[in-house]
Amino acid sequence: MELTRLKKKLVTAVKGHKLLKDKRDELMRQFLDLVRENMALRQKVEAGILSANKNFVIAKAGMSEQILNTALMSPKQEVYLEAGKKNVMSVDIPVFETKTRTADANDVYSYGFAFTSGDLDGAVKSLADILPDMLRLAEVEKSCQLMASEIEKTRRRVNALEHVIIPETQQNIKYITMKLDENERSTQIRLMKVKDMMLEEAHHYKEKEVMVE
Repeated sequence: MELTRLKKKLVTAVKGHKLLKDKRDELMRQFLDLVRENMALRQKVEAGILSANKNFVIAKAGMSEQILNTALMSPKQEVYLEAGKKNVMSVDIPVFETKTRTADANDVYSYGFAFTSGDLDGAVKSLADILPDMLRLAEVEKSCQLMASEIEKTRRRVNALEHVIIPETQQNIKYITMKLDENERSTQIRLMKVKDMMLEEAHHYKEKEVMVE
């Protein structure tokens, strides 16, 4: 019974090991894709923020602080963010969906153009354009963190199966099989001895019968 149980356990462990290895490999593939996307997005976002900051500095130099503060006091556009999730290889990664109050992409200027500089327009437009990439960057970075954690857990499970559970189970099966074979050989030897004893006893009994006759 123990041998049968161990053989079933070994079959399950081998199947689980293969599935976990496939899962780990697929997670690694998707993780590397996300890492490459993350690097590209980060460079793009940092370049956009740098450009916007430069335009803000130039705009501030060419405008009075009071006019600048008044121009940026009341934002005109609103962005609504909805956070969801999707399951990728048993990992729940975030999914962000956004929508603006108005569909007009140019509806981001909360001031008139008479007393403001074009550099301020460029800074505001740069930040508006980079916002979707910033949100996607946050989504991708969090997905990378979650996938890295799942990859590590899967790697540990694969190693535990490969280096501990499967070898121990195989060793136990080998030991039990060896013991059963020894018991079977011992039983056969005992049966042969009993058979020889019975044959010898039967032979002596026939000799006695012949002597009596």
